[in-house]
Amino acid sequence: MEASNTPSPADFVTTSYEAKKEDVHRVLLLYSGGLDTSVMLHWIQEQYGAEVYALCVNLGQPKEDFAVIEGKAMDLGAQACDVVDAREEFAQEYVLPAIKANALYGGGYPLFTALGRPLIAKLAVDYARKYECDTIAHGCTGKGNDQVRIEATVATLAPELKVIAPVRNWQMGREEEIEYCRQHGIPVAGGTEAAPYSIDDNMWGRSSEGRSIEDLAAAPDPDVFQLVTRPELAPDDPEEIVIGFDAGKPVSIDGETLGLVELLERLTEIGCKHGVGIVDHIEDRIVGLKVRDIYEVPAATIVLTAHKELEKLVCTSHQNLFKPQLDSQWAFLAYAGLWWEPLRGDLDSYMESVNEQVTGTIALKLYKGNATVIRRQSPNAVYDQDLAGFSESGGLFSQTASPGFIELWSLQSRMAYQVRSRKNR
Repeated sequence: MEASNTPSPADFVTTSYEAKKEDVHRVLLLYSGGLDTSVMLHWIQEQYGAEVYALCVNLGQPKEDFAVIEGKAMDLGAQACDVVDAREEFAQEYVLPAIKANALYGGGYPLFTALGRPLIAKLAVDYARKYECDTIAHGCTGKGNDQVRIEATVATLAPELKVIAPVRNWQMGREEEIEYCRQHGIPVAGGTEAAPYSIDDNMWGRSSEGRSIEDLAAAPDPDVFQLVTRPELAPDDPEEIVIGFDAGKPVSIDGETLGLVELLERLTEIGCKHGVGIVDHIEDRIVGLKVRDIYEVPAATIVLTAHKELEKLVCTSHQNLFKPQLDSQWAFLAYAGLWWEPLRGDLDSYMESVNEQVTGTIALKLYKGNATVIRRQSPNAVYDQDLAGFSESGGLFSQTASPGFIELWSLQSRMAYQVRSRKNR
């Protein structure tokens, strides 16, 4: 790529929070160490003449070497590179509310990326203020949801800060980015070979998209699955585990009390072994696109399956009919980048109230991709074994009362049927 063809910052802005070139002097860059953000780190210095402060956030990404990322940022001219271990905050303040809300978007996506982005953006605001930056930069494209989640958070929490999104504006493809790296001495991880998939992961799950996954007529290639064992290769013997909950929070595995981060990491390991948590999903994005994603979500699959089952046991039938509607709304707000919407706080209040009763244990059998509930126990169960068996129940339920109930219960339906039948004669 010739220097004359090097993309320049956008000449115009369309929102109140987008930065004009002349306003950018000190930038907080959300830095992953990958190709896009490494090009960005150099490009921002070159095009804006700005100081760049890098921020990398640890949300439990497996096999990530944060020391290498930090060193790379400093080698590329960052004034500083902070690596923040936010695993505990992510688990307690973002994943746990999602568990209590049984949060799945579109029936299959447990929101791991969607939950991480508002926390990452909040930390970006904190560190931008620490370094007296005027601008936050991120590496999102114009086709994805993450641009919405990050920019909405920054605009909400720090309206005084501006945003730039070079990847969205510069229109460089991978080849042009690699050529830019060659010209400016930027090391490219993995050489020049194109990555087969776009990956995002943290302790709550992993997604793969792009390339062969986009072919809806084809099953995912085996090389997609880098986290979870393919079910056909999982052990031939099932494994039983018992998840303990206290007020909706998972607190133990097989009777061993664990912190939430350690518990999720342990369940990821167990679930991966047994092929649990593979989801082949068609997702409706905020920006209007439909995309196919392959999710590997072992911990989320196990925890959400257990939590929903225990919640169903301790709640009344009316709660069990009503709460899923609110669960769906909660998941949509989180997915759509509206984490700071007051309605989510309102919904959290209801979730907390219901989950006060969600205490007990759920036993699951893990076997070749399946997590099946096999036992349930709770001191708060709305369940009576005598009633369930229709034996004598100490007066809680009299079977002789049933005919009167049936007559009243079916009254309006019977009357409506008779009236409409007469009209059709």
